[in-house]
Amino acid sequence: MSRKPAAKVVMPFGRDKKKKATPLGYVLFYVIIIAIWQAVWYVGTMVFDIWKPYAFPNPKGVFISLLQQSQGGDLLRAIGFSLERAAIGFAVAIVCGVILGLLIMNIGVLARYLKPMILGIQTLPSICWVPFAILWFGLTAQAIIFVVVMGSMFSIALSVESSVRNINPIYVKAARTMGASGKNLILHVIFPAALPNFIAGLRQGWSFGWRALMAGEVMSAAIGLGHSLVMGRDLADINQVMLIMIIIVIVGIVIDKFVFSLIEEKVLRKRGL
Repeated sequence: MSRKPAAKVVMPFGRDKKKKATPLGYVLFYVIIIAIWQAVWYVGTMVFDIWKPYAFPNPKGVFISLLQQSQGGDLLRAIGFSLERAAIGFAVAIVCGVILGLLIMNIGVLARYLKPMILGIQTLPSICWVPFAILWFGLTAQAIIFVVVMGSMFSIALSVESSVRNINPIYVKAARTMGASGKNLILHVIFPAALPNFIAGLRQGWSFGWRALMAGEVMSAAIGLGHSLVMGRDLADINQVMLIMIIIVIVGIVIDKFVFSLIEEKVLRKRGL
């Protein structure tokens, strides 16, 4: 008796095959977005007079602002200073976060009482740390780095604890059955198994730190993207404000795509995932 082949299940709101994005697709997509943006600005300012031309950014004005900010290398310097502070603060946050996460894992009192506090502190907006930074460090680069550290350290600490806690117990049991223990168990079983989730935690920590950096620079007189954003506000130049916002987003995407995504992909591929 022949059996009928099972019917193929088709998801109503999905596709069977995921199509990859292409460079041409990216170009066309963003050209359409810019065209819609320009059309909205023209209709709202020139046709219906909903808002004043200087109060709503437009693609042409943003491009002109880009040319002006690029003269003399001011924009590149601002990006460079911001990235330098973000890198230093994030490196310090990794060290402090890993230590704090390991303490929570190994000390029961901290796991019971400190972890809930950390979860609460993590919900604080990064700008809440700015008054502390200014009072302790003044209007200096150290104050901005402090805000970055406080913005990402707690997320990294929680990722350390959760990545180890979520390891499949079978891995540890199998390793112990084969005689692994102590340092060998940590280096060859626990650390490799926790690494993918830890990298995801670092990725999240970086996003928190990058946002914290902007909060710190907005409140400081130090050269950087946040300071350029404030200058655009003080000059009532909405196109400069929009330009800096776009650059902040682009830099964040580039770091995520070409640093964390590549590291994560390499680790997963090495593990056959």
